[in-house]
Amino acid sequence: MGAVAGAGGEFSMKLGKKEVVTAALPVQEHWLPLSNLDLLLPPLDVGVFFCYTNPTTAASRRLGYGSMVGILKAALAQALVSYYVLAGEVVQNLAGEPELLCNNRGVDFIEAFADIELRHLNLYNPDETIEGKLVPTKKQGVLAVQATELKCGGILVACTFDHRIADAYSANMFMVFWADKARSAAPISLPPSFRRSLLNPRRPLCVDPSLDSMYIPLSALPPPPKQKQEADEECKKSRDDDCLVSRLYYVTAAELSELQQRACSNGSKRSKLESFSAFLWKMVAESSSVAKNDDDKRMSRMGIVVDGRGRLMSQRMDDEPTPMASYFGNVLSIPFGEKRTMEVVEKPLSWVAEAVHEFVQSAATREHFLNLIDWVEEHRPVPALARIYCKPGSEEEEGSTAFVVSSGQRFPITEMDFGWGKPALGSYHFPWGGEAGYVMPMPSPLSNGDWVVYLHLSQSQVAFIESQAPSVFRPLTPQYLNLL
Repeated sequence: MGAVAGAGGEFSMKLGKKEVVTAALPVQEHWLPLSNLDLLLPPLDVGVFFCYTNPTTAASRRLGYGSMVGILKAALAQALVSYYVLAGEVVQNLAGEPELLCNNRGVDFIEAFADIELRHLNLYNPDETIEGKLVPTKKQGVLAVQATELKCGGILVACTFDHRIADAYSANMFMVFWADKARSAAPISLPPSFRRSLLNPRRPLCVDPSLDSMYIPLSALPPPPKQKQEADEECKKSRDDDCLVSRLYYVTAAELSELQQRACSNGSKRSKLESFSAFLWKMVAESSSVAKNDDDKRMSRMGIVVDGRGRLMSQRMDDEPTPMASYFGNVLSIPFGEKRTMEVVEKPLSWVAEAVHEFVQSAATREHFLNLIDWVEEHRPVPALARIYCKPGSEEEEGSTAFVVSSGQRFPITEMDFGWGKPALGSYHFPWGGEAGYVMPMPSPLSNGDWVVYLHLSQSQVAFIESQAPSVFRPLTPQYLNLL
């Protein structure tokens, strides 16, 4: 692999051994259907990575790269016994829908070396240093893993998941289990559940018509105008301001508290996520209003990913965990707000936060998820998609903006210890290729109330946000992570 631009200059990547890791115990081959909520996901891959500095054992004896890779592979083989779906393959059934073939095909495990020290890695700009280099490109199967040795003796462990098989909650479950196995920790108390019957549609189906404004069958999507296709191709070549880029920031606990205070009014209480999302919505909308003049015609959309596990949770019996708490798969909905761009810009933060709260609450119910399951069933086998991901195609809405916020507050950064200490940094990486932006705030590895924020927006939006809110969005640096 060629040279890569980084904060410490260019560095070279060298790919080493590639091995397929299978479950340590035999898996009886069988088919596992995707749930209706899985079917709402297009074939997208999601990356996640963890950076470790000079790993040491409890006795302060430095572990070599070979030893660490051996630990990772052995623990992965053990973890795949319980999480056997990650060792399978996604194939099409007779109806043309994706299904899981649980055949223990295995997980591609790639070894690599990067000629750079962790303290010199440009983490602020993952497009240059992470994308396609330190996070593997999955070519087959459901999961791919890469372990990259760094020049300083540290290691970067990265995974790429098929999003149709696992949401962030499910991926977090697996990664913590994998780390527990590496440390020979006691068996987890919450083994994964693949009971698709937990998300079966009702009979008869009961569909709320309001879902038609949140989701759309792919067959109902109009083809993009010819000029739009040409613009997209030109964008890919030139990397102009309309192209999406990835950045990593940190937001301090003090700034989050201030945003939350500003977002609350008239005795209302807004969460940090609602407050932060409202502030970012105003920033994105304002960046658009600065660039365009036809203010009255443009719309601004912002969605928030809602996890339905807590809403679908059945009653606890004798303090036993409920099935949905351990369910592995996608249990997500993406409600969104839609406002005139100038309205979002001109209204106070508390007004925007109230709008965010309203559309989130509309999906944070058991009935919403039951209706969504039925809605998908009503449209099968035609695939469907969340409307927030579909950029408006009408001429009058040209220049409208859209992005999605997915809360990563459950990101298990402090639990990802494979036996050589906690990570200096962990983050999701999701340059998903769509036209809507994507943002995921995660807890800081410093455990001080700060957030690490993965942001995937257009270059012009990023430039505007950095110029207007530098005290909120601070580029992630080695100094912040105490790597210098």
